[in-house]
Amino acid sequence: MSEQVDWSSELSSILEDFGCQTGTIHRTAADGETLVLVAQIGVPDGLIERISTIPFGKGIAGAAAERGEPVELCNLQQDLGGIAKPDARQTGVSGSIAVPVFSSGSQRVIGTLGIGKYTPYEFTDAEKASLADIAVRLAHVI
Repeated sequence: MSEQVDWSSELSSILEDFGCQTGTIHRTAADGETLVLVAQIGVPDGLIERISTIPFGKGIAGAAAERGEPVELCNLQQDLGGIAKPDARQTGVSGSIAVPVFSSGSQRVIGTLGIGKYTPYEFTDAEKASLADIAVRLAHVI
């Protein structure tokens, strides 16, 4: 990474823009099959270790990385959507979305951005497009 990034500040700004209370930024590890936590806000201490490394395909962030597309749950507290683990309910989050971060000019996933609200919520197409734009910007520094 060529420039120093204040990931907590970056994530805080994203959460504020979307009215969200929790968020994560993960970077793809050198193995190309695992996500490594770069920053988090609002994740309970008891879950930090569990989300510090996530295999592609596991949980919301891992599913977004594996599929190369956004993964959304409108109400995580009621429906895990076959994606999220039961422990995810400990976050208190209901509406959540994770988007992949692609390497500039390719379809290689180099990370994920996840945000969530404490209330049930379905992100609009405009919000999803905005998150995708943010992911493109993150790709330059992740």
